[in-house]
Amino acid sequence: MSSNPRAVLTRPAPDPDVTIAYGSHPDQVADLRRPTGAGPVQRLVIVVHGGFWRAEYDRRHTAPLATALAGLGYPVAQVEYRRTGQPGGGWPGTMTDVLTGVSELPRLTAEAFPGAVAAGPPLLIGHSAGGQLALYAAATLPAVVGGVLALAPVANLAEAYRLDLDTGAVAALLGGGPTEVPDRYAACDPRSLPLPKSRTVVMHGALDQQVPVSMSREFVAAGHAADGDIHLLELPHCEHFGLIDPHSTAWPEVVLALRSLTKT
Repeated sequence: MSSNPRAVLTRPAPDPDVTIAYGSHPDQVADLRRPTGAGPVQRLVIVVHGGFWRAEYDRRHTAPLATALAGLGYPVAQVEYRRTGQPGGGWPGTMTDVLTGVSELPRLTAEAFPGAVAAGPPLLIGHSAGGQLALYAAATLPAVVGGVLALAPVANLAEAYRLDLDTGAVAALLGGGPTEVPDRYAACDPRSLPLPKSRTVVMHGALDQQVPVSMSREFVAAGHAADGDIHLLELPHCEHFGLIDPHSTAWPEVVLALRSLTKT
Protein backbone atom coordinates (compact mmCIF):
# COMPACT_ATOMS: atom_id res chain seq x y z
CA MET A 1 0.00 0.00 0.00
CA SER A 2 1.23 3.49 -0.80
CA SER A 3 2.35 5.71 2.08
CA ASN A 4 -0.08 8.28 0.66
CA PRO A 5 -3.64 7.01 1.20
CA ARG A 6 -4.91 9.33 -1.55
CA ALA A 7 -2.72 7.66 -4.17
CA VAL A 8 -5.62 5.42 -5.19
CA LEU A 9 -7.51 8.48 -6.46
CA THR A 10 -5.07 8.94 -9.35
CA ARG A 11 -3.72 5.42 -9.79
CA PRO A 12 -3.89 4.24 -13.43
CA ALA A 13 -6.30 1.42 -14.19
CA PRO A 14 -7.41 -0.35 -17.38
CA ASP A 15 -10.06 1.36 -19.45
CA PRO A 16 -13.61 0.04 -19.00
CA ASP A 17 -14.89 -2.46 -21.52
CA VAL A 18 -17.66 -0.09 -22.54
CA THR A 19 -19.23 3.18 -21.43
CA ILE A 20 -22.99 3.37 -21.78
CA ALA A 21 -25.51 6.18 -21.33
CA TYR A 22 -28.57 5.95 -19.09
CA GLY A 23 -29.71 9.49 -19.94
CA SER A 24 -29.07 12.36 -22.34
CA HIS A 25 -26.66 14.44 -20.22
CA PRO A 26 -22.91 13.75 -20.73
CA ASP A 27 -22.60 12.74 -17.08
CA GLN A 28 -25.54 10.34 -17.18
CA VAL A 29 -23.25 7.46 -18.08
CA ALA A 30 -21.60 4.41 -16.53
CA ASP A 31 -18.35 2.57 -17.17
CA LEU A 32 -18.95 -1.17 -17.46
CA ARG A 33 -16.40 -3.87 -16.70
CA ARG A 34 -16.90 -7.46 -17.77
CA PRO A 35 -16.26 -10.13 -15.12
CA THR A 36 -13.16 -12.27 -15.61
CA GLY A 37 -12.31 -15.72 -14.33
CA ALA A 38 -14.12 -19.04 -14.42
CA GLY A 39 -16.35 -18.73 -11.36
CA PRO A 40 -20.14 -18.63 -11.24
CA VAL A 41 -22.04 -15.79 -12.82
CA GLN A 42 -22.52 -13.01 -10.27
CA ARG A 43 -25.00 -10.21 -9.77
CA LEU A 44 -24.18 -6.73 -11.01
CA VAL A 45 -22.25 -4.47 -8.64
CA ILE A 46 -22.96 -0.75 -9.09
CA VAL A 47 -20.21 1.48 -7.72
CA VAL A 48 -21.30 4.95 -6.58
CA HIS A 49 -18.25 7.16 -6.17
CA GLY A 50 -17.68 9.82 -3.55
CA GLY A 51 -16.03 13.22 -3.59
CA PHE A 52 -18.58 15.17 -1.53
CA TRP A 53 -20.86 15.40 -4.58
CA ARG A 54 -18.48 17.92 -6.21
CA ALA A 55 -17.77 18.17 -9.93
CA GLU A 56 -13.99 17.86 -9.52
CA TYR A 57 -14.38 14.23 -8.40
CA ASP A 58 -15.71 11.74 -10.93
CA ARG A 59 -16.08 7.99 -11.34
CA ARG A 60 -12.54 7.49 -12.62
CA HIS A 61 -11.03 7.39 -9.14
CA THR A 62 -12.94 4.17 -8.44
CA ALA A 63 -11.43 2.42 -11.48
CA PRO A 64 -8.88 0.42 -9.41
CA LEU A 65 -11.70 -0.85 -7.18
CA ALA A 66 -13.93 -1.67 -10.14
CA THR A 67 -11.10 -3.48 -11.95
CA ALA A 68 -10.40 -5.56 -8.85
CA LEU A 69 -14.06 -6.49 -8.47
CA ALA A 70 -14.28 -7.55 -12.12
CA GLY A 71 -11.23 -9.72 -11.48
CA LEU A 72 -13.20 -11.42 -8.70
CA GLY A 73 -15.95 -12.31 -11.15
CA TYR A 74 -18.38 -9.46 -10.66
CA PRO A 75 -19.87 -7.49 -13.54
CA VAL A 76 -19.33 -3.87 -12.48
CA ALA A 77 -20.92 -0.56 -13.43
CA GLN A 78 -19.32 2.67 -12.23
CA VAL A 79 -22.24 5.06 -12.35
CA GLU A 80 -21.64 8.75 -12.99
CA TYR A 81 -24.04 11.51 -12.02
CA ARG A 82 -24.32 15.29 -12.21
CA ARG A 83 -22.53 16.95 -9.33
CA THR A 84 -22.42 20.32 -7.60
CA GLY A 85 -20.56 22.96 -9.55
CA GLN A 86 -22.00 21.91 -12.92
CA PRO A 87 -25.39 22.43 -14.61
CA GLY A 88 -28.06 20.17 -13.18
CA GLY A 89 -25.94 19.04 -10.23
CA GLY A 90 -27.05 19.25 -6.63
CA TRP A 91 -30.72 19.18 -5.72
CA PRO A 92 -32.52 17.39 -7.25
CA GLY A 93 -30.43 16.33 -10.25
CA THR A 94 -27.75 14.42 -8.35
CA MET A 95 -30.42 12.34 -6.62
CA THR A 96 -32.55 11.66 -9.67
CA ASP A 97 -29.50 10.67 -11.71
CA VAL A 98 -28.52 8.02 -9.18
CA LEU A 99 -32.06 6.64 -8.99
CA THR A 100 -32.27 6.45 -12.77
CA GLY A 101 -28.84 4.88 -13.09
CA VAL A 102 -29.53 2.24 -10.45
CA SER A 103 -32.85 1.44 -12.12
CA GLU A 104 -31.53 1.21 -15.67
CA LEU A 105 -28.05 -0.27 -15.29
CA PRO A 106 -29.06 -3.88 -14.60
CA ARG A 107 -30.82 -4.07 -17.96
CA LEU A 108 -28.18 -2.10 -19.82
CA THR A 109 -25.33 -4.15 -18.40
CA ALA A 110 -27.06 -7.45 -19.17
CA GLU A 111 -27.52 -6.26 -22.76
CA ALA A 112 -23.86 -5.27 -23.00
CA PHE A 113 -22.58 -8.52 -21.44
CA PRO A 114 -24.99 -11.31 -22.49
CA GLY A 115 -24.81 -14.26 -20.13
CA ALA A 116 -22.34 -12.55 -17.79
CA VAL A 117 -24.79 -10.97 -15.33
CA ALA A 118 -26.75 -13.10 -12.87
CA ALA A 119 -30.43 -12.48 -12.34
CA GLY A 120 -31.43 -10.57 -9.26
CA PRO A 121 -31.30 -6.99 -8.04
CA PRO A 122 -27.88 -5.32 -8.11
CA LEU A 123 -25.57 -4.77 -5.18
CA LEU A 124 -24.52 -1.20 -4.47
CA ILE A 125 -21.12 -0.10 -3.22
CA GLY A 126 -21.02 3.56 -2.23
CA HIS A 127 -18.03 5.38 -0.79
CA SER A 128 -18.26 8.56 1.30
CA ALA A 129 -20.80 10.83 -0.44
CA GLY A 130 -21.49 7.87 -2.69
CA GLY A 131 -22.43 5.96 0.45
CA GLN A 132 -25.15 8.50 1.11
CA LEU A 133 -26.36 8.12 -2.47
CA ALA A 134 -26.34 4.31 -2.26
CA LEU A 135 -28.27 4.30 1.03
CA TYR A 136 -30.72 6.83 -0.45
CA ALA A 137 -31.25 4.67 -3.55
CA ALA A 138 -31.81 1.53 -1.48
CA ALA A 139 -34.33 3.27 0.78
CA THR A 140 -36.13 4.88 -2.15
CA LEU A 141 -36.11 1.89 -4.51
CA PRO A 142 -36.36 -1.10 -2.17
CA ALA A 143 -37.51 -3.50 -4.90
CA VAL A 144 -34.61 -2.55 -7.17
CA VAL A 145 -31.61 -2.86 -4.81
CA GLY A 146 -30.37 -6.22 -3.57
CA GLY A 147 -27.90 -5.03 -0.93
CA VAL A 148 -25.68 -2.13 0.05
CA LEU A 149 -22.05 -1.94 1.09
CA ALA A 150 -21.62 1.59 2.41
CA LEU A 151 -17.96 2.54 2.81
CA ALA A 152 -17.41 5.46 5.19
CA PRO A 153 -20.80 6.87 4.19
CA VAL A 154 -22.11 10.34 4.88
CA ALA A 155 -25.03 8.68 6.61
CA ASN A 156 -26.43 11.79 8.32
CA LEU A 157 -26.65 14.87 6.11
CA ALA A 158 -27.96 17.12 8.88
CA GLU A 159 -24.97 16.21 11.06
CA ALA A 160 -22.59 16.59 8.12
CA TYR A 161 -23.99 20.08 7.58
CA ARG A 162 -23.51 20.90 11.27
CA LEU A 163 -19.91 19.64 11.13
CA ASP A 164 -19.36 21.55 7.87
CA LEU A 165 -17.76 18.53 6.22
CA ASP A 166 -15.58 19.52 3.26
CA THR A 167 -16.39 23.19 3.84
CA GLY A 168 -20.01 23.52 2.83
CA ALA A 169 -20.44 20.35 0.78
CA VAL A 170 -23.91 19.53 2.09
CA ALA A 171 -25.16 23.10 1.72
CA ALA A 172 -23.91 23.08 -1.87
CA LEU A 173 -25.73 19.80 -2.51
CA LEU A 174 -29.09 20.72 -0.99
CA GLY A 175 -29.11 24.49 -1.22
CA GLY A 176 -29.04 25.23 2.51
CA GLY A 177 -29.22 23.77 5.99
CA PRO A 178 -31.85 21.59 7.65
CA THR A 179 -33.85 24.57 8.91
CA GLU A 180 -33.80 26.27 5.49
CA VAL A 181 -34.74 23.33 3.25
CA PRO A 182 -36.09 20.69 5.65
CA ASP A 183 -38.06 18.90 2.93
CA ARG A 184 -34.88 18.18 1.00
CA TYR A 185 -33.17 16.67 4.02
CA ALA A 186 -36.27 14.60 4.73
CA ALA A 187 -36.23 13.30 1.16
CA CYS A 188 -32.61 12.15 0.92
CA ASP A 189 -30.87 12.08 4.31
CA PRO A 190 -30.25 8.39 5.15
CA ARG A 191 -30.81 9.16 8.82
CA SER A 192 -34.33 10.41 8.03
CA LEU A 193 -35.31 7.72 5.54
CA PRO A 194 -36.65 4.23 6.20
CA LEU A 195 -33.91 1.64 6.49
CA PRO A 196 -33.13 -0.24 3.28
CA LYS A 197 -35.06 -3.52 3.17
CA SER A 198 -32.07 -5.32 1.72
CA ARG A 199 -29.01 -6.32 3.74
CA THR A 200 -26.79 -3.34 4.50
CA VAL A 201 -23.18 -3.45 5.65
CA VAL A 202 -21.49 -0.25 6.78
CA MET A 203 -17.67 -0.21 6.89
CA HIS A 204 -15.73 2.64 8.42
CA GLY A 205 -12.13 3.20 9.42
CA ALA A 206 -11.54 4.45 12.94
CA LEU A 207 -8.80 6.76 11.62
CA ASP A 208 -11.07 8.48 9.08
CA GLN A 209 -10.41 12.23 8.91
CA GLN A 210 -12.97 13.01 6.18
CA VAL A 211 -16.15 11.45 7.58
CA PRO A 212 -16.22 10.71 11.33
CA VAL A 213 -16.71 7.07 12.27
CA SER A 214 -19.19 8.21 14.93
CA MET A 215 -21.67 8.91 12.13
CA SER A 216 -21.69 5.26 11.06
CA ARG A 217 -21.86 4.04 14.65
CA GLU A 218 -24.95 6.14 15.32
CA PHE A 219 -26.59 5.24 12.00
CA VAL A 220 -26.16 1.51 12.51
CA ALA A 221 -27.25 1.70 16.16
CA ALA A 222 -30.46 3.39 15.03
CA GLY A 223 -30.89 0.67 12.41
CA HIS A 224 -30.54 -2.03 15.03
CA ALA A 225 -33.13 -0.29 17.19
CA ALA A 226 -35.50 -0.49 14.22
CA ASP A 227 -34.75 -4.22 13.71
CA GLY A 228 -33.02 -3.58 10.41
CA ASP A 229 -30.69 -6.02 8.61
CA ILE A 230 -27.73 -3.69 9.04
CA HIS A 231 -24.21 -4.37 10.26
CA LEU A 232 -21.20 -2.22 11.18
CA LEU A 233 -17.63 -3.29 10.48
CA GLU A 234 -15.24 -0.83 12.07
CA LEU A 235 -11.60 -1.14 11.02
CA PRO A 236 -9.30 0.18 13.75
CA HIS A 237 -6.26 0.91 11.56
CA CYS A 238 -8.00 2.22 8.42
CA GLU A 239 -8.56 5.78 7.22
CA HIS A 240 -10.93 7.07 4.54
CA PHE A 241 -9.37 5.96 1.26
CA GLY A 242 -8.13 2.48 2.16
CA LEU A 243 -11.70 1.21 1.78
CA ILE A 244 -11.56 1.75 -2.00
CA ASP A 245 -7.93 0.72 -2.47
CA PRO A 246 -7.34 -2.90 -3.59
CA HIS A 247 -3.73 -2.52 -2.38
CA SER A 248 -4.76 -1.66 1.19
CA THR A 249 -4.85 -3.96 4.19
CA ALA A 250 -8.59 -3.23 4.40
CA TRP A 251 -9.36 -4.67 0.96
CA PRO A 252 -9.88 -8.32 2.01
CA GLU A 253 -12.45 -7.11 4.53
CA VAL A 254 -14.23 -5.14 1.80
CA VAL A 255 -14.43 -8.24 -0.40
CA LEU A 256 -15.79 -10.38 2.42
CA ALA A 257 -18.39 -7.74 3.23
CA LEU A 258 -19.52 -7.60 -0.41
CA ARG A 259 -19.85 -11.38 -0.54
CA SER A 260 -21.88 -11.34 2.66
CA LEU A 261 -24.60 -9.31 0.97
CA THR A 262 -25.77 -12.36 -0.99
CA LYS A 263 -25.62 -14.88 1.86
CA THR A 264 -28.86 -15.87 3.50
